Order: sequence, then C-alpha cells, then structure tokens
Amino acid sequence: MILKEGSVRGFRAYTAKHLDDLLQRGGFSDEERLRIRAVATVLPFRTNAYVVDQLIDWSAVPDDPIYRLVFPQADMLPEADVTRLAGLLRSGAPNAQIQVAANQIRARLNPHPAGQLDLNVPRLGAEPLPGTQHKYPETVLFFPKQGQTCHAYCTYCFRWAQFIGEPDLKFASDEIGDLVGYLKEHPEVTSVLLTGGDPMIMGEPVLRRYLEPLLEVEQLESIRIGSKSLAYWPQRFVSDPDASDTLRLFASVAEAGKTLAFMAHFSHPREMESPVVEEAVAGILGTGAVIRTQAPLIRSINDEPGLWASMWRRHLTMGMVPYYMFVERDTGPQDYFAVPLARAYEIFRDAYASVSGLCRTVRGPSMSATPGKVCVDGVTEIAGQKVFVLHLIQARDPELVGRPFFARYDPEAVWLTDLRPAFADRFPFEPEAADRLLSA
Repeated sequence: MILKEGSVRGFRAYTAKHLDDLLQRGGFSDEERLRIRAVATVLPFRTNAYVVDQLIDWSAVPDDPIYRLVFPQADMLPEADVTRLAGLLRSGAPNAQIQVAANQIRARLNPHPAGQLDLNVPRLGAEPLPGTQHKYPETVLFFPKQGQTCHAYCTYCFRWAQFIGEPDLKFASDEIGDLVGYLKEHPEVTSVLLTGGDPMIMGEPVLRRYLEPLLEVEQLESIRIGSKSLAYWPQRFVSDPDASDTLRLFASVAEAGKTLAFMAHFSHPREMESPVVEEAVAGILGTGAVIRTQAPLIRSINDEPGLWASMWRRHLTMGMVPYYMFVERDTGPQDYFAVPLARAYEIFRDAYASVSGLCRTVRGPSMSATPGKVCVDGVTEIAGQKVFVLHLIQARDPELVGRPFFARYDPEAVWLTDLRPAFADRFPFEPEAADRLLSA
C-alpha cells in the first residue's frame, strides 16, 4: 500500500497533558491557558496531529471553527466554577482535590440524557445487558469495549461521560455473544448500531470479532457504524496498516446480504477539504456500504445555513447521503453551544431551500429526546396562536411515529423540555393526568 502525503507518520494523539503546549500556538496568555486547562479538568480533551496540523487555522484562533470544535473554551462552564478550578491548578493542589471539584461540576451537567441509564436497558433473561441500549423496537445500540474513545473529542459531545474515567458513567461490553443471544430472543430487531466513542478506533482484527457474529443473525437487515473517523483520521481507510483489511471486512457485510451503513459525523465543511477524505470515502463506498452524514447544529461552529448547504452538497458529490441535522443535546455545556429551536429551524429551512432535491434526504432539526427523535417541522400560526409544528421521526412507542403535534412558540426554547403543549394539556408522548397521579 502506498502511503499518501501527510500520512507517512502514524497516528499521534494529544491529551490534556499536551494542552498547555498546544495552546501556545494560539498566542494565549498564561492566565488564559490556565483557565482553559481548568475546563479540561471537567470535560475530556483529546485530539491528534492531523486535526492540529492540517485542519485548524492557528492564525484564526480562538474563532477558528475546528479549534472550537476540539479545544475547550474558558467560558464553556460557569465563571465561578472555572475560577475555582483555575485556583486549584495555580496553587498546585493535589489531583485528588481537583477531581473532587471536577466531579461536583460534572454531576450538574446531566451526564446521561434521555433516561438512557434507566429506560433503554435490555435484559438477557433476568440480567441487564451491559454496554447495550434498546430504545426503539427495531434498533439496538452496542458499545464495543475497545471502541470507547475517539481519534479526537468534540467539545459539544453528548457522550462526554464515556471519556472521563468514571466506570459508573460508561457504557461498554466485549460480550458479543450475549448481544447475539439477545437478538435471537428479539426478532423485531433488524438493525444494530455499533457506537461509542468511535468503533473505528479499533483495529481490524478487533472490529472483526464484533462484526462477524452479527452476520450470522438472520433477521438483521443492517449494521451501522457511528464514526467521526472520516473527519478526524481518514487515514484509517487509506494508509493505516490495516486499511485494506478493514475495507475487505466492510465488503463481507454486503456479501452476507446485509447493509453496512457508515454513519459519518461531519460538523464543518473544512473537515472534507483534505484529498485523503475523498479517497477514504471512495474506499468505503467501494465495499458496497452506504455512508450517511449527520451532525448537531452548534453555536459558534456551524450555525449558518450556508455552511450546512455547502456540507450537504459536498456530501452528495462524494456519494454520501445527507441524513440528520441534530439539536445540541441537554447535557454537558449545552448552554454554551445550544441554538434556540426557532433559530435552528430557520437555519435548517434556509439551507434546505438552497440545495437540490437529491440533498433533501436530510432531516431536522431533530432532538434525540426521551420519547424519541423529535423533529421541528416549522413555525406557524393556528387559530391566532403562534406555534411550533413537530413530529416524532422515531419513538419508543411506534404508534407515535409520524404523528404531528404542536407546542407554544417560545423564541428562547432550546430543548423539548422547554416547550409547552398547544391546543392540548399534554404532548402525545406524555401520560394522561390520571396516569401521572397514579405514578406520583
């Protein structure tokens, strides 16, 4: 295999211990660097040489979107919290003391949104199935143990709790046999999503141990892999030592009569500018896999309709399928990154209106909330009342899928829980008053 220019060196990761040195490239003062490091004691930091050297424009820092995508910002957390942590770092406090303070802040950041610790837990017999979630009847999520890190962490990541070293907050399993057993007991499951973290952090031999048993499950129609590797380390499919083996493994999924859907995460058009990305995409598509693209709408990184239209057009020309624009989830530094739902709808509408029909496979803006994936379809006036029009793209209760409903218009609302029903006393997914009283 010929190594491509810029890919000769192997993957090099940077973590919090490298943060101060990396920040010096941006010309930050000592105090500014200290406060950024303070935030990194709470939220995880990891990036790599490809992102740092090829994607970030250091002359535009701190406003560069890729820098903001992977580096913590000093104002991402409440000022009092950052000042407290910076003081501990400045005084040389023991790491144990710093972690106590960091954990207190983390506990306020809703580390596991949408009830996933309690509501999505499948059982094999009487025992819960670790590292697995079953939220929708036809789809199961599996968190392979060796795939619970990433080539780089996004600052807005809703799964940040996976990466902070707290076992009670982490989903992970290496028991693929248990998953197969569960699937055979649940014939309604037709799709498995390998997620994380990033499954593509795993080498081909490890990935094979998870994929091959799934090919023997007759009812499965599709296997999905959620990954940001095309943006953060496209060399994974081009010049890594096991790149060819990985593509052959992907091809084996189609040969087994199943669809491999590579769920690619692109947050900004710049992530697709490197020629190696185009080569990586072509390699994956050449295996018979389909690539669908998705990302959340994030303030200060991609909150402009022109950026989304540009991304969707580029996805289409490269052979990928625009799939989702998500809303920033109610976890971590949501207040810092969230775009109000009213503005999110405007951005989606304007971007959607400026692309061809082939790009209009994309859905959004969508909230992955407790009842399901809730899409904001628009803002209108009905019977003299301004309302949001919404529907469930996916739902815990399949009877609610596709059913429109209405919420009172609120220009400040950023999440489903900020909304109140219009023309009814409850949303369709909420229990009736009598049921609420019985469960109280």
